Amino acid sequence: MKRNSMCPICFLKTVFTRPSKVGDVYPKVKYDNGILTAPPMGWSSWNTFKNNIDEDLIYETAAAMKEKGLLDAGYDRVNMDDCWHSSLRDENGDLQGDLTRFAGGIGALVKKINALGFKVGIYSSNGTLTCEDLPASLGNEYRDAYTFAKWGIEFFKYDFCHNVPLPYYAPVVYGIELTRKGEKEGKFYPCTDAKLEGLAKFMPCKKLPTGCFVSGMDKCRGSMEYNNVYSEDDGEYVFTLCCKKTNSQYEKLAMITVNDDVYLCPVPPQKFWNLTSRFQIFVKLKKGVNRVRIFNPVSGRADSAMLQYLTMGNALKAATKKVAEETGKEEKPIVYSICEWGKNQPWKWGALAGNMWRTTGDIIPRWFWIKMIYDKTVKLYGYASSGAYNDPDMLEVGNGNLTKEQNKSHFALWCMMAAPLILGNDIRSMTDDILKIVTNKELIAIDQDSLGKAAKRIVKGSVDVLARPLAKGSAAVCLFNRKRSTRKGSVSVADLVSDGYAGIESGAKYDCKEVYSGREYALGDRLEATLEGDACEVIVLTKR
Repeated sequence: MKRNSMCPICFLKTVFTRPSKVGDVYPKVKYDNGILTAPPMGWSSWNTFKNNIDEDLIYETAAAMKEKGLLDAGYDRVNMDDCWHSSLRDENGDLQGDLTRFAGGIGALVKKINALGFKVGIYSSNGTLTCEDLPASLGNEYRDAYTFAKWGIEFFKYDFCHNVPLPYYAPVVYGIELTRKGEKEGKFYPCTDAKLEGLAKFMPCKKLPTGCFVSGMDKCRGSMEYNNVYSEDDGEYVFTLCCKKTNSQYEKLAMITVNDDVYLCPVPPQKFWNLTSRFQIFVKLKKGVNRVRIFNPVSGRADSAMLQYLTMGNALKAATKKVAEETGKEEKPIVYSICEWGKNQPWKWGALAGNMWRTTGDIIPRWFWIKMIYDKTVKLYGYASSGAYNDPDMLEVGNGNLTKEQNKSHFALWCMMAAPLILGNDIRSMTDDILKIVTNKELIAIDQDSLGKAAKRIVKGSVDVLARPLAKGSAAVCLFNRKRSTRKGSVSVADLVSDGYAGIESGAKYDCKEVYSGREYALGDRLEATLEGDACEVIVLTKR
């Protein structure tokens, strides 16, 4: 870590001082756009078609979904993944559809698919380019979110390719200036008016008008706070961050909180032609005294990812509200899917930033890989809740060379884990056997249960046992044979009761039904089944 004009003692302290986490300074408010009470269901283009999509294929898929009864079963979203768009932004700098494959325009396609009864989803990346090296949304969050909202998009997948992490260095600040928007004269507040916290420290510099500047705000280890910023009334102001130039070779970042509002002010690498520099953002001040705090919020890559995803989430909510106000129509909120691949433990912060978050890298239609994703995701059951879901990626049911039992188990495990159910096969050529699996009403009801709680793995072994609490005191139990050979799966009811997670009560009366076979039986001392290789049974215990 470079010293960034810190005093030598403060620099040494950074070696031994634990940086604050962004979660310690950012409001712990669950992301809520008011639309998702159950995991989303639908279809996405990527698993089967990759970069070979066009407007005809997307519309044909929507029509096939309706014809085959998938819309009636709950699959109401048609999502375009990467490669829907041109490598050229339009003359206004906005994203646009591929100029030949989506020549009719994305907005027109959305209206056609809406007319069939579906909502439409779209894709971008939290980076300089998408995974297929097309224009992405990092740095263009509000512009692109507004474009999507104008088109009527209602699902958004935000990938992580070509990501550029936020810098963890803070600028060194000698003061701030607040000027009402549209006016020339404002008020300057010297750094000496601020209260310093942590490793932040006044450093002398006779050439500056204040005679000093504040350093030591890197990596969330220090901050400066003004409690004397006064405004005659509520309004929008130009906030000017007045900096001393230092360490020109790397970028810096300041988070500026004004009362309860949060703003990011990036500072690029600088040349030393002059001693000082000015960087501006718009902020809102309330009438009277305002509290302004300046610091760098990034103590590590997870903080960077969270802040970048949160920025896009805020942009999506702002965009749908703006479009509703402009058109006078009902707001169409956008379900926000964080596709960060689990690299920065998004299950720990995803509920603050979006509606769902990927737990692993991309899925492929290979059974060992699907089981790996299941093993990683099932352990994260405690992070799922209504409106906020672990996402083990799209379904591969009907793809590759998966066997019938593997397809059934894949679908059942995703339902037990309260995962989004996004089909990834070619709907137009879907077989009746696959259609029967993905439209199983009992399994879909488990996935969509209003409690929103994911299954807990009660037993880990050759045969895993999962248990999931359901609404109205009911529960679901899954026996999953992890091996290729036939195995007997068994769990005692007493163990399910003593674990407590599924809420199964000792002595209570339950009706028991296995969801694939429809077999009904009385609840005894044990739940058990003989399972073929890779097979599972899911038993719903409905409380009488």
